Amino acid sequence: MFVTFEGPEGGGKSTQIRLLAGWLREQGCAVLTTREPGGTRIGDAVRALVLNPEHVEMQPEAEILLYSAARAQHVGEVIRPHLARGGVVLSDRYADSTLAYQGYGRRLDLDALRMITAFATGNLKPDLTICLDLPVLDGLQRKRATASEGSDDWNRIEREELEFHERVRAGYLELARVESERWWVVDARQSVEQAQAAIRARVQQLLP
Repeated sequence: MFVTFEGPEGGGKSTQIRLLAGWLREQGCAVLTTREPGGTRIGDAVRALVLNPEHVEMQPEAEILLYSAARAQHVGEVIRPHLARGGVVLSDRYADSTLAYQGYGRRLDLDALRMITAFATGNLKPDLTICLDLPVLDGLQRKRATASEGSDDWNRIEREELEFHERVRAGYLELARVESERWWVVDARQSVEQAQAAIRARVQQLLP
């Protein structure tokens, strides 16, 4: 089973992944948690490059190709082998981030992004995508409250203007609407425990 976590900044993806992974292991699942960009040595090197706040000159087209290179390595080295062994993969962001951030956020052509992403992933799609949704200002305030200056927690993407983040959130909600059978939108404004209960209830339906 392949489950991805998406959504605007500050939704609490890492916390919910950690809690879900623990619960799934109690059910006897072999769980692998990972993230994008990253998850591999090559992916982590790309992450450091693409999220560096100093790289303000980076072009949107360069950005998407860097993300896609890291994703291709992630799928081939980490995700597919674990799925082939019968395991569960929980990923903090995946291909839908490209459509939300570079498509809706950067306004790049969505059809072109889908072609690039299909090539990079070999058309690997998640069984379930959980979108932790909350208003943009709420999420950015959460991030700012916990971020230290210059850390990976307040990176080049997170520092974009408010309108960019609003477009990203709207993009996520549109993606969830169009492909509702794969997406599960969870209100990230509720407590951690309430959000986790909603996530487990949906994941339970996919367990054998």
